[in-house]
Formats: sequence, C-alpha cells, structure tokens
Amino acid sequence: MLCVSIGRGRHRHVIAEHKHLVEQGAKLVELRLDYIKGEVNVKRLIAERPCPVVITCRRQRDGGRWEGSEEQRLLLLRTAIAEGVEYVDLEEDIAASIPRFGKTKRIVSLHDFRKLPDDLEAVHRRLASLDADIVKIAAMANQPHDNVRMLNLIRNSKVPTIGICMGDIGLPTRILAGKFGAPFTYCTFHHERALAPGQLSFQQMTEIYHYDSIRPDTEVYGVVADPVGHSLSPLIHNAAFHHLSMNKVYVPFRVPREDLDQFIEDAPKLDVKGLSVTIPHKEAVISKLTEADGAVRGIGACNTVVFQGEKRLGYNTDYRAAMISLEEALHIQPGTEQPLKGKTALVLGAGGVGMAITYGLVRRGAHVVLTDIVARQAQAVAQRFNARAVDWAARHHVKADLLFNCTPVGMHPNVDETPYDKHYLRPSMVVFDAVYNPENTLLIKDARSRNCTVITGVDMFVRQAALQFKYFTGQDGPAELMRETIKRATAAAKL
Repeated sequence: MLCVSIGRGRHRHVIAEHKHLVEQGAKLVELRLDYIKGEVNVKRLIAERPCPVVITCRRQRDGGRWEGSEEQRLLLLRTAIAEGVEYVDLEEDIAASIPRFGKTKRIVSLHDFRKLPDDLEAVHRRLASLDADIVKIAAMANQPHDNVRMLNLIRNSKVPTIGICMGDIGLPTRILAGKFGAPFTYCTFHHERALAPGQLSFQQMTEIYHYDSIRPDTEVYGVVADPVGHSLSPLIHNAAFHHLSMNKVYVPFRVPREDLDQFIEDAPKLDVKGLSVTIPHKEAVISKLTEADGAVRGIGACNTVVFQGEKRLGYNTDYRAAMISLEEALHIQPGTEQPLKGKTALVLGAGGVGMAITYGLVRRGAHVVLTDIVARQAQAVAQRFNARAVDWAARHHVKADLLFNCTPVGMHPNVDETPYDKHYLRPSMVVFDAVYNPENTLLIKDARSRNCTVITGVDMFVRQAALQFKYFTGQDGPAELMRETIKRATAAAKL
C-alpha cells in the first residue's frame, strides 16, 4: 500500500488535497502538521477524512518544518491519538512518553539525513522495543549496497517495518518496499513537491511502477547509470510489462562508478533478473560477465546483462538497433554484404554508443571518421576499429555521406545546441542523432530543412529497448507501445 504525504500550509488545502487523492485511488495519507502555518486544528483535519491517515509533526532536526514548542507538538500528537486516528508517527525519543490509547497504531521512527546506521539491526531492535506497531527507519543512502541492507532488514523483521533509503541512490527501496514486506511506503502528492529526498509522486508510483501490483515473487529489472534520473527506460519497460500482464518491475539504479562491482554482486539479492547498462558502466561491466556475445567482445561495450543462475550474460543491443534503423532508412536488404562500401561516415562521440555504431559501420564496409571533444578517446576507438580520427574542430571538413551524433549535445534541456553546423549539411546526407529526448533535436530539424534523410534517437532507443525486452523475457518487445510511451513522455516534458 502507498501512503501519500500531504504537506500544505493551510487546513483547507490539506483537506482538499486529501479528498482529491482518495478520488484518484489513494487508500492512506500522511498529514504533515509541521507544514501548516499558524495554529493547527487536528480535529478539523480529521473530522470527515475520506480515508485512514498517519498524523506526523516532524521537528526541523528530523527533517520537518515544526517551529512551535515541543510541548505544543506533543499535545497535537496526543490529540490525534485521543481523536482515534489510524496511525501516529512518534520519534524514538518521545515514543515512551506518549502511551498507547484506543485503536491508534504507533509508528516509531528514526530519520538520519547523513547515512544509514552501521548498527542498523540494533537500531531497529531499539525502536521495536518502544511498543511499536510499525518501525520506520529513513536514512540517507550513500552507496547502492545500503539498499540491500535496508530491504533485508524489512524482509527479516518480525515487527512490520518501513525501511527507506533517502536520496536518488535509495530510490529502489521506495519501489521495492512492498516486495520485501513493508506494510506501506511513502510517496508525495506531486513530483515537484517531495517532502523527503528521493520521494516519488503518487502518480509515478501508480502509473509507472504499478506499486500495488508488486508482490514477493515479482521479478526485478532495471537500468544502471550515474546519473540515472533522466532515463526513460523505466517508463517504457514498465509500460510493456504492464501491457502484457507480466509480474515484473523495472527500477532505476543509480550506481556510482566505484560501486559497480559490489552492485553486480548484490543484484541477485534484490531478485534482479536483467539490467540495462548505460553511462558510465558500458565498458567496466564487461569484467563482471561470465559470457558475452560477439558484439560485446567486438565493441568492448555492453548495454544489457541477463542473470541466469550463476551466469551473467552480456549483450549489446545499441549496435543491432542502430544498424537496423540505418538499413531500414536506406532500404538495404538484410544480409546484404558490405552495403556501405565506398561511403564515408562521420561519427561524433567516442563513448559507448559511438563505439557500437563505429563497429557496425566498419563491418558494413564504410570508411569511418571518428571525432570527440576528448581527442585521445577518439584516437583510441579509431585505432581499435581501424578507423580514422580527426580533431573535433576539424569535423566540418570531413566530406561525409553519413553523419552520426553519438554525443549528448542537443539533449533536453539544452535543446538549442547542435554538434554540427547546418551549413555543412547536404541533401544527399543521412543524419542519425542518437539523442532521443527531444526526438526532434536541433540537428534533426536542421537536417530536415536541408532535405537530408534523418534517423532519430527514438528509432534507435525503441529498437534497442525492444531487443533488451526480448533478452529479459523471451518475448518480442511491444515496439509500438514503447514508441507511443516515449513520445508522450518527451512531449509532456516540453509543457
């Protein structure tokens, strides 16, 4: 179950928001009394409540906004209990001084905005001993392994436990809480009004992650990146799982570079069955694989990992998706030998996508010229694939038949930028932009205005995701559904 936190300054706004949430399907809300300005009237807030509530009045030192006296705060909490609210949140240091009364259940909580306690189990025992119906621990995650510790605590606790790792690293604990046995987890009314670091909105939890459908046997998939917040992969994979009624959920995992090895070891403990891998891990993850397909070995980059028992299988769907998109745009029949022979391709960017595309182009007979703002990176990749490297400043002097943007230039929110001056575009050119948000980048707009053949990042992104879906599930990915989902999302981002 989801508990939606409401933090508003006026009683009437709290009451209106509570009613609206219930109309949207909410079954439990948290009323944050510490957000209300002026005198707080608990009876008014709960008199005609349309669903059960958790009453919370958080001090500033615990991450709240309460500015009154401690005596006033305790009186509000006691009043809520006397009025028979369903839950009241009591911090560890006051739980013993507020006795149980009536049917109100006691959530005994601890918040640490610095780190997860080293003695997590001992802290839990201490909180549970304070006549707790539910123990709540919310602590800042500083590394992905903190998620494993917290979720294992939930799973192994005899007292119902809400365990939250705050911050973007801790996001998996919010999404997977129910799978591991938490009675509920918290979300916010709107994604722009989070009341705690990393908190997702009610809409995100219900419409993207379908939280209430997640069960103990739900399989976990996800994207591994740093940063990860911009990724649209959770949106399209979860839409596909839901459309096909699959008992699976796809989670964003923010994994700093130095934590990748530990995360791959931890993944099975979270019931992870498959991962999409992106910046900055596409190359480093190869050392953690037990098997890799030919494309991964040839490119030196992996964007898909599948866990099969003790095996970790690696694939590169970027390569296949890019080449399928290119061959379709050029009307090349599958299996045609060296269809790009005699063509010159200019590849901007020598990262994971640039490497995958360079590999595919060379195999198809193209003469590839590679450039990157980091010159040594372009030189290293060019040498690996028997291509030619040029300085970034010299890119417009390459007479190219095919142009591939594999840099993030032009990505939202920097939509007024382009990696290539429009005056050098010719009608005979094929222009491929791997950026998918927005789909119509400035480069794509310029190419269309010059009558070039264009391939957008959405084409590639959807294809690589559909291929990943096949590796994850054994079924073809619903490409059109994925395409519609990503286009709706990128269109909404403009509003």
